[in-house]
Amino acid sequence: MIIKQLSVFVENQPGRLAEITDALYKKDIDIRALSIADTTNFGILRLIVNHPSRAESALKEQGFTVSQTDVIGVGVEDRPGGLAAALEVLRDANIAVEYMYAFVSKAEKTAFVILRVEDNDAAIRTLQEKGVKILSANEIY
Repeated sequence: MIIKQLSVFVENQPGRLAEITDALYKKDIDIRALSIADTTNFGILRLIVNHPSRAESALKEQGFTVSQTDVIGVGVEDRPGGLAAALEVLRDANIAVEYMYAFVSKAEKTAFVILRVEDNDAAIRTLQEKGVKILSANEIY
């Protein structure tokens, strides 16, 4: 139930994101979700792709600094309060969310949320106990 996320260090220069996406395209790698956090000089691009190891290799071949991180994915009902219910489960179990990002899935009325927490196993167990859908890598990739 662990999802592999790529984190790519990106200098804030014109064309750097295009270089990343082009390198993935040339290796037939599909980007499923992404998030970028930036400062004045650089950013961290977080990617969920259909072939994480292949993507990591492709980007390293192009000189990018890349790492893989274990994250979890949850499926929440795409309605007001859907995400709040899942986050309340984590709050009540005293599990902090380090960061998260979401995207709409192909499944009707479902939004996919990627969560980074300190203890993935505890978060998965807690969410499952409260009926929150934990997504498999295949569902995301």
